[in-house]
Amino acid sequence: MIRLTAEQVFAWRLRRQFLVEPADSAVEIVRRLAGVQAQVASAAELAVALRSAEPAADAVAEALGARKVLRTWAMRGTLHVLTAEQAAAALALVASARTWEKPVWTRNFGATPEQITALGAAVEEILADAALSREELVAEVVARPALAHLDEQLRSGWGAVLKPLAWQGILCHGPARGSRVTFTSPARAVTGWPGLPEPDAAAATLVPAYLGAHGPATPETFDAWLSRNSLRKTVLRRWFAELGAELTPVEVNGRSCFARTEDLDGLAAAKPVREVLLLGGFDQYVLGPGTTDTELVPAAHRTAVSRPGGWISPVVVDGGRVTGTWEREGDDIVVTPFGRAPAAEALTAAAARLSAATGAKLRARAG
Repeated sequence: MIRLTAEQVFAWRLRRQFLVEPADSAVEIVRRLAGVQAQVASAAELAVALRSAEPAADAVAEALGARKVLRTWAMRGTLHVLTAEQAAAALALVASARTWEKPVWTRNFGATPEQITALGAAVEEILADAALSREELVAEVVARPALAHLDEQLRSGWGAVLKPLAWQGILCHGPARGSRVTFTSPARAVTGWPGLPEPDAAAATLVPAYLGAHGPATPETFDAWLSRNSLRKTVLRRWFAELGAELTPVEVNGRSCFARTEDLDGLAAAKPVREVLLLGGFDQYVLGPGTTDTELVPAAHRTAVSRPGGWISPVVVDGGRVTGTWEREGDDIVVTPFGRAPAAEALTAAAARLSAATGAKLRARAG
């Protein structure tokens, strides 16, 4: 059994996620991270800018406009920007849980599995050659008498009844009209849309992609990242097992995990990263392993990072661990450390990097 320390894992992840050596393009970053959460568009832009050799304020928007990536409800039912192949794999696996067919889903969101099937057929037809705003899409749908009763659910800001359609590859976000969202089909949104693969083939794509940025990890951690633990455990473990020699069991501080075999040398050789980082809200460095990982986020401070309403705070990362949160007040970055604050010169360097990513001249101070 190969034994690793948490410090080695953090150092390796920071390098893999372009937080030590930046990348040349937004698409490269999105692919390496196995998706970038884009529930808040500015958070996705910051995550990419912080990892870019030449930060641009709208790199994600440009990649979306060029049809190099797409934006859709994917992991954990939240909006993500993904490459075509990884989006198809993620959606196929999320859809395989069939969460919208469970009674609790019907009670919460007011649509039966049969209604979702009928809605999906209608939306697939409507969006085959169009990009429509929510209002336009709803109007087209409720004009059909069999679906008129879904008017209120379709207009919900959370998009609950639209998510199962996204997971089935029927719709995704289309080109923005100013501040207004549109919906279209994935085939129109991104070049090279492959359609949804079978779940076993999807797992062979997405599990290694996840481990290549956020590993080593357990099958359960992968499932928490993907579906909030909605997948059948026997199927989940089979997917890992069927990857065979592509994965290797390892121990991280005594915990059994899996790593990609190709990453073992890099993990073993990883040296601690002493740089202090100021990462934005909803950053993949935190979301990949999740805030329940007490090696990454101290249990006593989890509620400061994972806040009500699913909000993930901007964080201070020191030595690979989350050691505080921060918020912006004008041109000031106000840091709330969990213990001792980072050295002033380290915070100054972190603020300079954040300034380069945002285009604003920022200064950091401990609150």
